[in-house]
Amino acid sequence: MSGFSDEQKKIALLLLSEPKTEEELNKQLNIPYDKLGIELKQMLKLGLVLKDGYPTKYRLRQDIIDELNKRKKISEEDSFKIKVRAIIELKAIEKTLLERHVNKVIEAIKKETNFTVYGIDSAEIIEEDNMYSTFIETTLTVKDFSTLILFLFYYGPTSIEVIKPNKLDISQAEFQDGLVQLSGIFQKYANVMMKNLNKEELNKFYKKIYE
Repeated sequence: MSGFSDEQKKIALLLLSEPKTEEELNKQLNIPYDKLGIELKQMLKLGLVLKDGYPTKYRLRQDIIDELNKRKKISEEDSFKIKVRAIIELKAIEKTLLERHVNKVIEAIKKETNFTVYGIDSAEIIEEDNMYSTFIETTLTVKDFSTLILFLFYYGPTSIEVIKPNKLDISQAEFQDGLVQLSGIFQKYANVMMKNLNKEELNKFYKKIYE
């Protein structure tokens, strides 16, 4: 529920089961009426909730209810402990190329056996300075620390938010696996650089590092 504030999340969770009046929400959430009114108005403005009937009751949009129930079902079957929300930015000089690339990235993420995808979507493609750009937003869990490192390297998110856990207990073996993955990635990167840079360029690169 990335579109909700903390108070709105509480409201949404109550409305998930059934519509409620403002009085019912106030009693169950203990949010002051003035604050509750502001949050409800904002949710109405964003189109997250609807209101109808007398006395007036607020209800979540049906597609939001369906999405939350879907994520709840996924969560019940999900054994992975690290959950993140990530933004992956993509650019291309041709719109059709970018569209194909976006679809390939989304399909690749969905097929990853060590990911559990809760939601994934792409933004509208925009044109700026003769380039086309968009981004993919995804919420997913990963099997372990080393899988998270692979996700960061292969999909290159420009923004990542850890949703859970608040504290990560990691075994020595899992930490070691992650470091091995990271070391392997750096080695591959170094090999590519060695093949594509001439001696003078390499000397300049090393000089910048060690000075």
